[in-house]
Amino acid sequence: MSDQSRPYRTAAVIPAAGRGVRLGPGAPKALRALGGTPMLIHAVRAMAASRSVSLVVVVAPPDGAHEVKNLLDEHALPERTDYLVVPGGETRQESVRLGLDALPEGISVVLVHDAARPLVPVDTVDAVIEAVRDGAPAVVPALPPADTVKEVEPGAPGEPEPVLGTLVRARLRAVQTPQGFDRDTLVRAHAAVAVSGEGATDDAGMVEQLGAPVVVVPGHEEAFKVTRPLDLVLAEAVLARRRANDGF
Repeated sequence: MSDQSRPYRTAAVIPAAGRGVRLGPGAPKALRALGGTPMLIHAVRAMAASRSVSLVVVVAPPDGAHEVKNLLDEHALPERTDYLVVPGGETRQESVRLGLDALPEGISVVLVHDAARPLVPVDTVDAVIEAVRDGAPAVVPALPPADTVKEVEPGAPGEPEPVLGTLVRARLRAVQTPQGFDRDTLVRAHAAVAVSGEGATDDAGMVEQLGAPVVVVPGHEEAFKVTRPLDLVLAEAVLARRRANDGF
């Protein structure tokens, strides 16, 4: 069945209003260059690479919407996809809500994607969309953690911390994005969960608070989050390998 004959239209919301302090001083994390191109552009292209995504909404820093709009205009993006830039809020949760508010009618599936995950493969994006279309209210791509995970009693930075227990690794998953949602479910979650402190950083967790089911689909090792300087080194290496394999 072709996309045109389905009653589903998909939009991706990319909150990109954060400063990215862990990568150090300088430009906001989403605007850091990766292979000579801002990470945000890679993330937008990753969403638009899916033929199901008809609209990408970038939520910009409150005072930087014009700059981000110019950035999108400067780079080659798939022409079959529409792009919209809206100013964000003080927290990621507020920014995602503002992105949701900007969606036109007719969008029934919403992806929320981290600008700092610039290399997510299109197969992962499509798998998330397909699971929502198959009836899941919320879908999260995830991988089993490579490391054993222990629960500790948090202490002062750098100080030894007592271990409370070892979690069963087979039951754990490290979640990635894009997270996919039935639009109405995500809108309800944002209406129901008040912003407190730094706000929610996991939209699927907000849906969990509604009591709605959330399912996991396989993530991908290249959908990692670029947070620290070493992540940038790894991302450059992945990009260089892709360019060598793709011949561009």
